[in-house]
Amino acid sequence: MQLTRILAIRHGETAWNVGGRLQGHLDIPLNETGRLQAGRLAHALAGRESLDAIYSSDLSRARDTAQALADATGAPLRLHTGLRERCFGDFQGQTFEQVTQAAPEAAEQWRRRVPDWAPPGRGGESLLVFQERVAQTVQALVAENTEKLIAIVTHGGVLDVLYRAAARLGLQDARTWQLTNTAVNRLLWSPEGGLSLVGWADVSHLEDASLDESTT
Repeated sequence: MQLTRILAIRHGETAWNVGGRLQGHLDIPLNETGRLQAGRLAHALAGRESLDAIYSSDLSRARDTAQALADATGAPLRLHTGLRERCFGDFQGQTFEQVTQAAPEAAEQWRRRVPDWAPPGRGGESLLVFQERVAQTVQALVAENTEKLIAIVTHGGVLDVLYRAAARLGLQDARTWQLTNTAVNRLLWSPEGGLSLVGWADVSHLEDASLDESTT
């Protein structure tokens, strides 16, 4: 069976994560905690995984997380715009509370996860369009990496789509899984069955200060 193993990883923390602001396609950098998380992730995986390749969103919060992993493991890093977060159009930079106050009808569509609703403004993606983009991107990556182990460094929305695909859940099913910054999420892809879950939300490295570069 032609399998591809995938480590799907969300970028490290940003100031906008902490503030609850919608980042989307805006290029928000890692904060100090995010850089620490990326370092611990990189050192942990360097000690236990043999990666064939790393693919990352081109946005700096993901790219810098992936670069730390590439530096630690020696695996080649390639950027792919298809791994970007969902574009939130005019709502990028706002909190959900601000959207609710300014555009309550749109906020209700968002809260209900209406599949074909798209945020207003340039580039705003519906869940259906976003899901298709993610699916096409991942299918292209696994086709290039049969019987290999790859890491995908991306964003919370992308990971949500991947979890739903692997767990055979719909776009409007309630989320009961975590999307933690730099958590390691393990997936398996096969031509026959598509994506399947192996493990989710491993954050053991975040509690291990011995993985900090200054102490290793």
